[in-house]
Amino acid sequence: MISDIQQSAATRMGKSIEALKHEFSKIRTGRAHPSLLDQVVVSYYGTDSSISQVANVAVEDARTLTVTPWEKSMVQAIEKAILKSDLGLNPATNGMTIRIPLPALTEERRRGLVKVVKHEAENGRVAIRNIRRDSNSEIKDLLKDKKISEDDAHDAEEKIQKLTDQYIKDVEKLLEAKEADLLSM
Repeated sequence: MISDIQQSAATRMGKSIEALKHEFSKIRTGRAHPSLLDQVVVSYYGTDSSISQVANVAVEDARTLTVTPWEKSMVQAIEKAILKSDLGLNPATNGMTIRIPLPALTEERRRGLVKVVKHEAENGRVAIRNIRRDSNSEIKDLLKDKKISEDDAHDAEEKIQKLTDQYIKDVEKLLEAKEADLLSM
C-alpha cells in the first residue's frame, strides 16, 4: 500500500517535471526552433490544425524558420495565422516557402521572459508540493484506518519528503538552465 502511494507520487511528480519542460519549450530564447510555431493554429479544410500538421517547419539558420506548406493554397492561411499569433513574428512569403526571421530579444524582453520562466517554475514547485500533500493525506488515512503503524507512516512521509526535495531540485536545475539560456546572447 505504502509503496503504491510512493510510486504514484513519483510518477505524478515526473509528469509535473515533463509539463514544466513543455512550458519552458514554448518560451523562445531568440534561437529558431520549430516548436515555436506549435501553438499557432491554421484552418485546414474547416478543421483547426497546428502548422506542423499542414506544413514542414524547419530551421534555416540560428534566427530563421522556414515553413513549406504541403499545399500551395495553404500559404496565405499559414502566413495570416503566424501574423495573428501573439509571437510577434513577421513572415515573408517567397513562392511556396514562408521565411520567418526571429528578431533579437531586447534586454527588457529577456528580463520579462525570465519573470515568466520563474513563474512557471513556481507553478511546477506548487504542483509537486500538492502531490506531496495528497500522498501524505493518503498515508494518514491508512494510519487512521489502522492499516499501517505510526512508524511505517512516519517512514513513508520521510520518503515522500525526500522524493519531493529531489523533484524540487530538478525544477531548480531546469530554471537555472532556462534562465541562463535567456540571458545569454
